[in-house]
Amino acid sequence: MTASSGAGPPVVVTGGAGAIGAVLSHVLAEAGHPVRVIDNLSSGRRDRLRDLEASGRLTFHASDLGRGGNIQEAFRGADAVWHLAANPNISLGTQNPRIDLENGTLAMAQVLEAARTSDVRRVFFASSSVVYGMPREFPTPESYGPLLPESQYGASKLASEALISAYCHSYGMRGWIFRFANIVGPGMTHGVIPDFLQKLRRDPTRLEVLGDGRQAKSYLWVTDCVSGMRRAEEASHDVVNVFNLGTEQQVAVRDIAQRVVAAFGGTARIEFTGGRQGWPGDIPLQLLSVSKILALGWRPRYDSSTAVDMAIATGRAELGL
Repeated sequence: MTASSGAGPPVVVTGGAGAIGAVLSHVLAEAGHPVRVIDNLSSGRRDRLRDLEASGRLTFHASDLGRGGNIQEAFRGADAVWHLAANPNISLGTQNPRIDLENGTLAMAQVLEAARTSDVRRVFFASSSVVYGMPREFPTPESYGPLLPESQYGASKLASEALISAYCHSYGMRGWIFRFANIVGPGMTHGVIPDFLQKLRRDPTRLEVLGDGRQAKSYLWVTDCVSGMRRAEEASHDVVNVFNLGTEQQVAVRDIAQRVVAAFGGTARIEFTGGRQGWPGDIPLQLLSVSKILALGWRPRYDSSTAVDMAIATGRAELGL
């Protein structure tokens, strides 16, 4: 990747060593922004950023958001913060509620306070479709409510959205909130596709699928996700800007299981645990309305089906299969 010849103001990316954050960090660096990444490397990998660090376009700050880590230096003189740091495993937060309190709500509060005291006026936030809970309207628009999340992860995302709104209206800041569908791509460690691949790696004869396999969701390739966020940054300028980011198609878990098994030779038997939800807090049906972001001229390069197939191929290669 090559740098842009232009020079922009510094930007902060929390969770910048993660699978989405690293892609965003490269895009921002190529646009000419010095990038300051804050990450505790609990799920991210610093080697994803080595080229940017070596070129001097990125500085890395090891800090644990939500536990009082010192992040003020990273914000000094910055133009914007892109807050992507979070617990990536929704079911883990249900087992231990403090994980999403610390890595979600408290981390957001710390980021916003650092932005306020450093006069960083623009905040971009990676939220999630799970804030909608079990919606009754499909595709689900940004105006849908009431928002009743069913997981600790979803609750922390919704609380973070509320904090952004409060800070923007109280302190003259502007916020962009992105409610993601299922993001897939290289380096993903959680989600249905990495889960299936790991299971078949351990036992190539059977694949356990949580739930009845009828869960159906939208899947968005990571570079499409980043391009959508950047388009919203360019074209939307309200005090608080809320966008769904996804595709217009669903893929069922049963279908994904069959594709993963086929990628392993097609001999494994698929076994379903049963029930509508895969785990407590799982949202079995998700399809976001993306008409708002499409109206800004953005369109994903890959549909859900293609994104799933690419994620399976990438995941197999990363596991050395």
